[in-house]
Amino acid sequence: MAKAQIETVLGPMSAEDLGITLTHEHLTINYSNCAMSPPNDDDKSKMNDPITLGNLNWLRHNPYSCVANLNLAEEKDAVLADLKLLKQAGGGTVVENTCFGINRDIAAFIEFAKLSGLNVVCGTGFYVERTQSESVKIASVEELTKTIVGDINNGIDGTKVKPGIIGEVGCSLPLAEFEKRSLRAAAIAQSETHTPVMIHPGRDPTAPFEDLRIFQEAGGDAKHTVIAHLGRTISKKDTLLELAETGVFLEYDLFGSEISYFQEMPTIDMLSDAQRIDMIAHLIASGYGDRILVAHDVHTCHQLTKYGGHGYAHILDYAVPKMRLKGFSQADIDKILVSNPKSWLTYY
Repeated sequence: MAKAQIETVLGPMSAEDLGITLTHEHLTINYSNCAMSPPNDDDKSKMNDPITLGNLNWLRHNPYSCVANLNLAEEKDAVLADLKLLKQAGGGTVVENTCFGINRDIAAFIEFAKLSGLNVVCGTGFYVERTQSESVKIASVEELTKTIVGDINNGIDGTKVKPGIIGEVGCSLPLAEFEKRSLRAAAIAQSETHTPVMIHPGRDPTAPFEDLRIFQEAGGDAKHTVIAHLGRTISKKDTLLELAETGVFLEYDLFGSEISYFQEMPTIDMLSDAQRIDMIAHLIASGYGDRILVAHDVHTCHQLTKYGGHGYAHILDYAVPKMRLKGFSQADIDKILVSNPKSWLTYY
């Protein structure tokens, strides 16, 4: 039995009213304390520069080496403008994946929902180890679980706002000991509260399988769990189908990122939107059309239209028409954008 209502930052709502749903976005993320040194030492002076038209190409290749680029929380007006464009394009719901460690801001989520007219579903849980405080890093599974379950049952930070998901649960490669405990806590919290989970895997084809193993051994339910960021994680179709066979939801959430250079893992060839669509078509042809989710994972400032980025409406404005040109039926598209997100979010 699926639950009839979904928790949003403005309160519970009917699952029937979710509409077109992007399952992996950020509205207030800030991980500027994790800025990377650029690969070229001569570029280190650029790390504290503002975002300009003159350094935009450099930013596209080195997005994590500009401190200002990693603080989306300072761009509330630009985020809201792009959310309004999503609403205008037909969007209904955004699942916000900012959790502990990267600046979850409930007051801002409420404001965005009220001013944009979109439903905003927020999360709980813990991002990767390097973003956590020292006290959180040493917390036990029981302590981490208590925090997650407390958010779900009682509300976040003394508010009445309850998360609709656990995630994104941050995992590195190799997994840090904290991240293993975080995965186990997410699994236990999921089994206790019937809340869907979003996993951010390490950047290697083996990572989703290892993350799932630990998660499932702790009682997690793969059928109500998403493996995110597949476009930078799994490039071979047979490996993708192997993952699909586990029953997880399969998320292509980097739509609009049209650059093959991936700063955090230079050996990875990032997919283009055309390649993402081809991988999704392969999943549909292989019988997994009801397990596919899509989003943009907006998490840096240069992805906002204010700075020449794609914003949150790109999938509806450009990817969906491309899908139609490539032979996707309207039923296929509706599954990906409406039915599948609803199925994931209505875990009971």
